[in-house]
Amino acid sequence: MTDQDRGAIGLAERMLGLLDEGSFSATYKYALLMALLDLCLEKMSGRGVPPETVTTRQLAEKVVELYWPHAAPYRGQHVLRQGGVRQGNQAEIVSAIAAHRAGVARDPDQPVFRARLADPERFEKLVRFVEWKLIEMPIPRLQWVGPEEIRFLYEYAWTKHVRQSEVSAYQRGAPRTFDNRLLLRAGVAENLVRLNGLLRPLLHREWARMVAAMNRLPESELDDFLFGATRVPLDPVRAPLLSLQAGRCFYCQTRLSGPSEVDHFIPWARYPNNGLENLVVAHARCNNRKRDFLAAARHVENWSGRARAHASDLEVVASELDWERDPSRSRSVAVAIYSRLPEEARLWERESELVAMERPRILAALGRLAA
Repeated sequence: MTDQDRGAIGLAERMLGLLDEGSFSATYKYALLMALLDLCLEKMSGRGVPPETVTTRQLAEKVVELYWPHAAPYRGQHVLRQGGVRQGNQAEIVSAIAAHRAGVARDPDQPVFRARLADPERFEKLVRFVEWKLIEMPIPRLQWVGPEEIRFLYEYAWTKHVRQSEVSAYQRGAPRTFDNRLLLRAGVAENLVRLNGLLRPLLHREWARMVAAMNRLPESELDDFLFGATRVPLDPVRAPLLSLQAGRCFYCQTRLSGPSEVDHFIPWARYPNNGLENLVVAHARCNNRKRDFLAAARHVENWSGRARAHASDLEVVASELDWERDPSRSRSVAVAIYSRLPEEARLWERESELVAMERPRILAALGRLAA
């Protein structure tokens, strides 16, 4: 076993202890851990190096994004409770996001990036409020296990006496008196990326369990509602993406004359991304065969080639459909995931065929995206 493997296993053990023993009356610890995980993937450098720091602002934006679908009425009735000091109360962050949704998002399926565009000033106020709440409580409390704080994930510079006025001054751009950075402990970002495939479903499950208990609902119904991939209808992008693919299935390259589906190239189970670059059109059969597998080298090359050859076309589609697009994030996540796969990993090629990973070929294709 390598030192890297030992580090990853050690972090996993600590994370399990945190999930089991951490003292939280709301679901904030899951949101914060998921936000950290996402940022380590998204902020991967072009050379495949994970970040050494994240900021409270970045975390706040991710937490709003994570809670956004949760803040829609469950089955058209009410927003599910996710915490609060007293029984029946709502967690402050969830309550604020739900209020924002009610004001700007008439469509329950409206994604968060459209809400930002609809009223940028109001959205900025929401993010600043969430950032303050994270600074005030969840960030300092996350690493408490039992009676003591063990800073095994990150260091931060403020104390429990931090004032909202101090944070508000920094948010307005006043001369800096508040350090908004979280300094990730050595190896943490790398190991979070390596453990992504295990930690993400675990966090989803534990989060859903807590919400189910708070709302006295069956767990099985909540996972799809809280974390399902179908919340944003993908049909609007099918025709324009199919046009860019010359009417052919992205994977088998044969003509698409029958039913087709929009697939997440990097599977949703690995990282939730409805960005236009991450969406391809495929035969229903190909999509069902690929499922949550990562695609083999030739598919990565085709994906990279499409992103480079049709960058301007994708920008037009995103603009016309008011669709989310973030090429650098999609590329960083792909680099983070593929570069950390074990040598024995098998990737989906076609039908039921899994092939050996060709890491140099894959990383070369992803590297061309940065050129």
